[in-house]
Amino acid sequence: MEKAKVYIKIFLDYLIAGAVLLFVIFALPKLIGFFLPFVIGWIISMIANPLVKFLESKVKIVRKHSSALIIIGVLALIVAVIYGIILVLYQQISSLLTNMPEIYAWAEIKLHVFMQNIEKIVDFLPGNFKLGHGNIDSLVLEGLQDIGKRAGNFTISDAGDVVKNVLESLFIAIITILSAYFFIADKEKISKTMHEHMPKSIMDKWQMVKENFAKALGGYFKAQFKIMIVIYIILFVFFEFFGVPYSALIALIVAFLDFLPFFGTGTVLGPWAIVDIICANYTRGIAIIALYLVCQVVRNILQPKMVGDSVGLNPLATLFFMFVGYRFGGLFGLIIGIPIGMILINLYKSGVFDHLIKDAKIVARDIREFGK
Repeated sequence: MEKAKVYIKIFLDYLIAGAVLLFVIFALPKLIGFFLPFVIGWIISMIANPLVKFLESKVKIVRKHSSALIIIGVLALIVAVIYGIILVLYQQISSLLTNMPEIYAWAEIKLHVFMQNIEKIVDFLPGNFKLGHGNIDSLVLEGLQDIGKRAGNFTISDAGDVVKNVLESLFIAIITILSAYFFIADKEKISKTMHEHMPKSIMDKWQMVKENFAKALGGYFKAQFKIMIVIYIILFVFFEFFGVPYSALIALIVAFLDFLPFFGTGTVLGPWAIVDIICANYTRGIAIIALYLVCQVVRNILQPKMVGDSVGLNPLATLFFMFVGYRFGGLFGLIIGIPIGMILINLYKSGVFDHLIKDAKIVARDIREFGK
């Protein structure tokens, strides 16, 4: 009878764990999407709350007043930064679309030069390597023409579809601001209500999850965004120095690829350097290689200090969480797969899964005894 109770408890433990897992995978993302203004408001409140506490304790400003001031300041800063970024990108994208025919003609000329130099290199190779190289030029030209046709059909009016729901966005922004204010102003009241109505065991686990979440996810993204900004500045200065068109846009794309795990700046800079060298633009080609090395050195210096060993993952675990994240959520899952993996590992280290591991050991021990 005692053994039956143990197995009923084990079954319930795994049933609850399975239900929680299914909820997190399938229901939680939809709930976050549905209540997104409140989620963003909560995040803003977490960012602003330390400063509110400082003003409340040192400057003696009432929480309701200081939270309003901080939220307005934080939002003003965010809006100013976003506005500046959007303005620069809009100008560069508009210029890119306007100059698409000239860019296409320039790319076609560069392609001919590139293919001519490739053919000169191929002439030095043994006969087996020369088979089929004559068709490369035509195939690449066809691909470039197809890209040119598609780009030519894209107009600024198509881009205007992205901002067609202005009123809805304004409403969501208002809800976000108000929720952030009330999350900060009523923080003590919300916390007290949760402690009064939630069991202590659940509150302890929630506190543990929250701390690990902030440590792993917050620390990871904060560090990566800082590194991304530094890489972006380096790329932008380099592109401006060499007169690369649309330097802000290209620097942003390359910096974002550097932000993605296992991609890096070499995804763009490597092929770019090879093409420049083959096209006899040796100065810029070598400079791009040097730029890549500088970006790598900067990342390798900054990342250990910013991310820290406590939230690090070994390469195999990184690859595993990336793959699982990609399978579940595509590119977005690829990005958040690593921080979620960090959260799981930190939860394991904190003992959240100890009772499940203990249950598994009991079952394994009984199976071994039964086998004897």
